[in-house]
Parts: sequence; structure tokens; C-alpha cells
Amino acid sequence: MATTTISPKFQIVIPKEVREKLRLIPSQRLQVVEKGGVITLVPEVPLKSLKGALKGMSKTDIREKKDRL
Repeated sequence: MATTTISPKFQIVIPKEVREKLRLIPSQRLQVVEKGGVITLVPEVPLKSLKGALKGMSKTDIREKKDRL
């Protein structure tokens, strides 16, 4: 498990092994999520990278607006 330290300016450095594994790049945006005292950083995914993600998905059994909560 990698660790990091908060600087006096409240900045952190993401360890190199994590940056490489997640293919993070400079100036990439991260969402900061706090839940139950745990901080999670989630990389934002460019919309273009999702193109084709649902290819081949069945169009049957799709809920209508009236069926949504």
C-alpha cells in the first residue's frame, strides 16, 4: 500500500506506482469524494473515451419514464 503526506499547503503527491497503474497524466482532474471519514480520489473520464462502451447492448426491456423512480 502506498502512502503520502499532506504538505503545509494541503497538497498531496500521488505515488508514482499508483499514477502509472491508473495512467494518470499532469493536469488530469480528479473528483474528491468523502464518505464516513474516508477520502477517495476518482479520475474524471473524458466523454470521448466512453464512445462504444454500450455497443451490442440489447434495446429490449428498457424502462420508460413512467417506470423510473
